[in-house]
Amino acid sequence: MRRIVFDIETVGNDFEQLDKITKDYFLRFADTPKKEEEARQSLSFYPLTAQIVAIAMIEVETQRGGVFFQNGCEEKVRFREDNIHYLSGTEADILNWFWKHISRYEKFVTFNGRVFDCPFIAIRSAINGIPAKRCLVPYRYSFEQHVDLADQLSFYDAMRRKFNLHMWCQAFGIKSSKEDGIEGLMVKDYYLQGKYLDIARYCLRDVEATKELFFNWEKHIKI
Repeated sequence: MRRIVFDIETVGNDFEQLDKITKDYFLRFADTPKKEEEARQSLSFYPLTAQIVAIAMIEVETQRGGVFFQNGCEEKVRFREDNIHYLSGTEADILNWFWKHISRYEKFVTFNGRVFDCPFIAIRSAINGIPAKRCLVPYRYSFEQHVDLADQLSFYDAMRRKFNLHMWCQAFGIKSSKEDGIEGLMVKDYYLQGKYLDIARYCLRDVEATKELFFNWEKHIKI
């Protein structure tokens, strides 16, 4: 069985460019300056107000993979580092590449992908006029097609709270992507600063950490 691990990075739109109705929707409960700032920063979490700027993928069996990312210009960049291919393009390019590659695998692995990555990819694809090539959110209580480690490690919310990827990595002795000085909330600033490769490599580190966590789940917990 061929298996693939993937993760995405997203960047929210400029809040000031939103129409008034949308602004009012996000600010309706923002009754303090702190809450207003949090509402403005939350745009990256939703496919209606953000775009995908990177998708990283690694094959479980071969350790080969690729990172598709936006680099802020029309010129495409292509290069290789070890077993990883990097390729830049528009968001539509990224999504087309994703669907082309994901169709080759019988099973895919994510961390919180059922709630975030997979719906985000499907909706952004539709907005870009790109049809989905397979269901990314199959039946939740089965790991035959999609192993969402956030679900599996919380035993489908049987635990009282879910922990983030970083905390699971710390518990299992896996190097966290956060150890190199960047985390998800910094991606938009990095993008605006033109640090596109930093985002791409951060996305890849998330996938590498997810892959190692998957090995631990498969060896010690999967039943």
